[in-house]
Amino acid sequence: MKKLLTAALFSAMATGAHAADDVTLQLKWVTQAQFAGYYVAAAKGFYEAEGLNVTILPGGPDVAPTQVIAGGGADVVVDWMPSALAAREKGLALVNIAQPFKSSGMMLTCLKESGVATPADFKGKTLGVWFGGNEYPFLNWMNKLALKTDGSDVTVLKQGFNVDPLLQKQAACVSTMTYNEYWQVIDAGVKPEDLVTFKYEDEGVATLEDGLYVMEDKLADPAFEDKMVRFVRASMKGWKEAEANPDEAAMIVLENDATGAQTEAHQKRMMGEIAKLTAGSNGALDEADYKRTVAALMSGGSDPVITAEPVGAWTHAVTDKALQ
Repeated sequence: MKKLLTAALFSAMATGAHAADDVTLQLKWVTQAQFAGYYVAAAKGFYEAEGLNVTILPGGPDVAPTQVIAGGGADVVVDWMPSALAAREKGLALVNIAQPFKSSGMMLTCLKESGVATPADFKGKTLGVWFGGNEYPFLNWMNKLALKTDGSDVTVLKQGFNVDPLLQKQAACVSTMTYNEYWQVIDAGVKPEDLVTFKYEDEGVATLEDGLYVMEDKLADPAFEDKMVRFVRASMKGWKEAEANPDEAAMIVLENDATGAQTEAHQKRMMGEIAKLTAGSNGALDEADYKRTVAALMSGGSDPVITAEPVGAWTHAVTDKALQ
């Protein structure tokens, strides 16, 4: 891909055209099918066709997209809306410019033997929760259930990005994604019939995940906005290509996994699940989904995720032009 981009740049210079514009994208997690649309857009030349040279930075347990963009390390980041809105309220002026994911993949996965059959059974149980900005949907849900998370109603176990607390029976339930950690439980030998799952979508507490965010001051620059229009247009083309050809998309992801940690079977399965979450999105943020997310984050009783309805936290300016 780098050789192709280099050739394209020399060709552009030879014809007197402008050199490709650089864009750095920071992912929320490691290279995997969760981000297939961006890798497909790069591999298929969609970014190149838009005059862009896109660098995709993998994330990880020690990488917070909000911190990366705040430090100038990326032009655009993939993040969950609860994290982005919480950061905005604290002074980091992030703006959602596109929303490739229509649905949430988050859920709690519980061992049936723990006695959890309904959310009412959470009381008195230990629940595994991801932090680092991923805890907000869970905390909102517990507030909705009127369950205190200080140990008096439920005990919160700060969960690593694995399912060990469930497998080792340190927790009745753990946080999982439909496309990743749930299958880690299954691959560890636990049968689906021995599990109870609670999808945030089904429980009415889902919030938006995997949106594209930029800094508000940069978006005020017409040249930067134009660059993001082209980036979003190419990215959404990549996402729809990935949905239509999930196995090919998974293989493209594998080709970009510098760690060699991912497997073909896992990535193909993941891409199949991811396609369900991006289906129905053309990239434009659905205002109803946004309002639902904001309402959920403000409904935390004495300890809401955000205390006031955000102003200017999203825009259709980019997707309106990208979708023309």
